[in-house]
Amino acid sequence: MQTEIEVKFCNVDIVDIREKLKASGAMLEQPMRLMKRAVIEEPHHEKENAFIRIRDEGDKTTLTFKRRDKLQGDTINNTKEIEVIVSDFETTVELFREAGWEYKTFQESKRETWKLGDAEVVIDEWPWLKPYIEIEASTEDEVKQAAATLDFDWNDAIYGHIDMVYQMQYDFLDSVRGVIDLKEVRFQDPLPKVFKERS
Repeated sequence: MQTEIEVKFCNVDIVDIREKLKASGAMLEQPMRLMKRAVIEEPHHEKENAFIRIRDEGDKTTLTFKRRDKLQGDTINNTKEIEVIVSDFETTVELFREAGWEYKTFQESKRETWKLGDAEVVIDEWPWLKPYIEIEASTEDEVKQAAATLDFDWNDAIYGHIDMVYQMQYDFLDSVRGVIDLKEVRFQDPLPKVFKERS
């Protein structure tokens, strides 16, 4: 399995971050597009802090297994993953369903992808959430260099899954862990009652 090395910076202004990316010489690889994902989390996956994700990325569909090291905590390199490209989102979802693994949650997001030096920078939008960016590279130093180029304070870096970002904006009620426990996460849907916005 490969180690995923990435950080998130939250509550970004999309217009501002685009200007900084352009000024730094970054190249736009893919404009903002709708993405959809189906996340499978069986009981043994939950115990292992793992999940399977089928994601339509606009230009390709990927099938990914991710596992986070509970003992390591939330760090830049605590996630291991295996990823392959598959031919079709719906067919792959159906394959797992027929094998007895129904997805736990269907999620929409929007993503814009930039290349800054050796790092990939993505602007992400999710339902009910302020925009944020992810910076990913093959080394921590490359990630830190890209963050510094874009004037981010490393002390503000967030590690981990998308629900870490939601936790910054919402309190989750009824023992809900976040969007992982919502069957549908779509832009047109109202804020779930189990999400309470922090004042």
